Amino acid sequence: MSEDRLAAVEARLRLLEDERDIARAMASYGPLVDGGDADAVSALWAPDGVYDIDELFLAGRERIRGMVLSPAHQGWIRQGCAHVVGPPHVTVEGDTAVAVCHSLMVVHEGGRYVVRRATANHWQLRRTGSGWEVVTRTNRILDGRPESPALLVAGVRGEPAAS
Repeated sequence: MSEDRLAAVEARLRLLEDERDIARAMASYGPLVDGGDADAVSALWAPDGVYDIDELFLAGRERIRGMVLSPAHQGWIRQGCAHVVGPPHVTVEGDTAVAVCHSLMVVHEGGRYVVRRATANHWQLRRTGSGWEVVTRTNRILDGRPESPALLVAGVRGEPAAS
């Protein structure tokens, strides 16, 4: 095999591994947050990372950790909840990436399960020496507001979320 061909195969393999690693990190959010592991959830983010949810803006790992430990979130866990993150569409460019997916928050209420939220999720990530970390995760509820589908389209195109 020529050096050029070997380099091309290695580049393709690295891209596949990057996409897999990013998808794994994203998929770990639901089980970790539903399990109440605040340290592991916050470690998914960069130290200065942002989690921008419709009703919350969390800057930094400590704020994200605090969200998981909050009485409101702990109440969701006690009554039963599932944060289900759909399959991602990942675009890797060097040491940065954009990923997009849907998510559902399903809660146990009155003896049945109810979808509390359906959201568009746009993730911006960067490679570090220890793997991929979330720089910004932007969630917008899918309730007909135009910025929610726009967030999905931007993510599929590999573009940053609109400010």
